[in-house]
Amino acid sequence: MLLLLSIHFWGNGQSNPGKESSEDRKPCVAGRFYPSNPSELKNELAGFFAKAKPKTNGNVVAIVTPHAGYVYSGQVAASAFNQIDPDKKYERIFIIGSSHRAHFEGASVYNIGNYSSPLGTVKVDVLLAKKLIAENKVFTFNKDADLYEHSLEVQLPFLQYKMKADFKIVPIVLGTQSKKTIAKISEALKPYFNDKNLFVISSDFSHYPPYKSAVAVDKATADAIVLNSPEAFLEILGKNDEMQIPNLQTSICGWTSMLTVLNITKDLPGIKIIPVEYKNSGDVSIGDKSQVVGYWAIAITQNDGSEIGFNLSDDDKKTLLHIARTTIDKYINQGTVTEIDATEFSETLKTPAGAFVTLHEDGELRGCIGTFTPTKPLYLVVQEMAISSSTKDYRFSRVTSSEIKKIEIEISVLTPMKKINSISEIKLGKHGIYIKKGMYGGTFLPQVATETGWNLEEFLGHCSRDKAGIGWEGWKDAEISVYEALVFEESQFE
Repeated sequence: MLLLLSIHFWGNGQSNPGKESSEDRKPCVAGRFYPSNPSELKNELAGFFAKAKPKTNGNVVAIVTPHAGYVYSGQVAASAFNQIDPDKKYERIFIIGSSHRAHFEGASVYNIGNYSSPLGTVKVDVLLAKKLIAENKVFTFNKDADLYEHSLEVQLPFLQYKMKADFKIVPIVLGTQSKKTIAKISEALKPYFNDKNLFVISSDFSHYPPYKSAVAVDKATADAIVLNSPEAFLEILGKNDEMQIPNLQTSICGWTSMLTVLNITKDLPGIKIIPVEYKNSGDVSIGDKSQVVGYWAIAITQNDGSEIGFNLSDDDKKTLLHIARTTIDKYINQGTVTEIDATEFSETLKTPAGAFVTLHEDGELRGCIGTFTPTKPLYLVVQEMAISSSTKDYRFSRVTSSEIKKIEIEISVLTPMKKINSISEIKLGKHGIYIKKGMYGGTFLPQVATETGWNLEEFLGHCSRDKAGIGWEGWKDAEISVYEALVFEESQFE
């Protein structure tokens, strides 16, 4: 039975597409990965969606969904597709999968016709497919990649069953293992990653470890994906390999597809990656728990960055302040970093977010360091910034043991940055600013304007000159972004 869910189950029975004339791509795994009879297929899909996780996420711009035999992964896939809006009229749906058969440098885009499934024809945006190939050397049409590849095909019945509005797809099969080439593919696709389109990333997770090992490995991989960091993702894949888990052949078979979307989303404002449901092949009655394949449903959402992405409860704020203080105390006095048990933490504290930790002593600034682009959960970002603000702010000497009790701690949790076109968009006291010109950049938190009483031009000038180092009027031809901050300090809870 294991072969049914394996990434190596090719199937054939297709004729060679031959010349690049109009020709629909026929199913190659219907009757094996999923029913070939339309009525039977619809009934099976109805059963999956009846048990699937409901839609709980807002503006979903991408999903990650498995591609194994439906008997193993169908319910998880339904949970992924449940996150999208079935009434939305997408301009196109990009379906991206990593090739299991053909290995070549770049990616193949089907551009000679439509796709078909037992439920009917799925239109391909052939014009865009040809445009991608014509304008980017990393794209081609590779008939061997498309002909027998199941990872895209198995997604079509879910879309046909779920979507009420008509849609077109852009089928993309990645044949490369090169990170540089994947970066080029990501760059070419990035202009299309927006609210008008949907990205479907096709991938299973761990292959063939024992059940308990799969659960642990797949959680670690998903935790890294949630951080929206290609570096963190690749790092965990390396760590999983180093663990030498019995029979683990891969942590995620579609790692190139996952890396592609992470390359796209890493710098975009308002991105949130949310695990929806996890199962593995050992969870079904016919599954073999000694060797399993893991499946995740994951949603990727995006807001415009104009609002706080989440709210912090008073307990969350107290927890973060406690982490900052105990971290500074232990690091200054013992040179070690406290290991944090996050088991009982809220999901908010486990969500990646930018943050600054500001230290005051007798009302005067004593240190302030933060980050806009976190690769770790908020509670770990605060811990790291607490260490940095007390020991690495170049403007001040390192905090001493005798000062710790005098230090007052303030934390600013940040929304994603949003580039502005006019300084009239800046609201003093509400917005922080980040000014960037070339390799130079600097920021002021929102509260700086309030504390100093500066007007808008002074706020911009001081940031431009004192923080970015590009002169008082340097902001006039620089890139300016704004963000908001949720600010709290220890005195609020005394």
